[in-house]
Amino acid sequence: MKKKSAVVFDLDGTLLDTLEDLGDAVNRVLTDRGFPAHPMDAYRYFVGDGSAVLIERAVPESVRGSDVYRDCLAAFMADYDQSWKVKTRIYDGISEMLDNLTALGIDLAILSNKAHGFTVNCVRDLLSKWQFKAVFGLREDVPRKPDPAGALEISRMLGEDPERMLYLGDTAIDMQTAVSAGMFPVGALWGFRTREELLENGAKALIQHPQELLSLI
Repeated sequence: MKKKSAVVFDLDGTLLDTLEDLGDAVNRVLTDRGFPAHPMDAYRYFVGDGSAVLIERAVPESVRGSDVYRDCLAAFMADYDQSWKVKTRIYDGISEMLDNLTALGIDLAILSNKAHGFTVNCVRDLLSKWQFKAVFGLREDVPRKPDPAGALEISRMLGEDPERMLYLGDTAIDMQTAVSAGMFPVGALWGFRTREELLENGAKALIQHPQELLSLI
């Protein structure tokens, strides 16, 4: 394995535990419209593909693609914009890991399927202590993960060969993105999905604690 000079991170379920704020915002939208809410564990599998897909998965099948769905999506975006950091927190061990990577001179970047504006807000308010050379959420002109376009854009920005970049994430989407981009895929076991999902989708290493990433650099 080539020595790594840069790390690309997923955001939700990898650096930040955002699940409850996401689930609470969607459940408020649903209950306000007379739809059933979902248990929080269901959101582990609803999230990961961006806000539009999150709402599509959460609303009743009968309203998907309708004006009611579009109303729910707009309401979620407005609610989450105001409530995204009520319970959201940095995972234990992330701060120390980022400190150590910075001390080693490793370039840091973030690539998320979360809406770009929300992604930037999260980094600005909770991760501003560290310098991320690229911070990208879901943008209209770039295909969402697992398409490798965003990851390869970051590699070009950093002037790094993808083979010298490590990608840390917690879902199948993240592992598929890393594999497609030619980066080293590492699964975060503290995130939203299972060990099995990560391995089945290309993870070459799994870590239980953020500090274990240092041994892969």
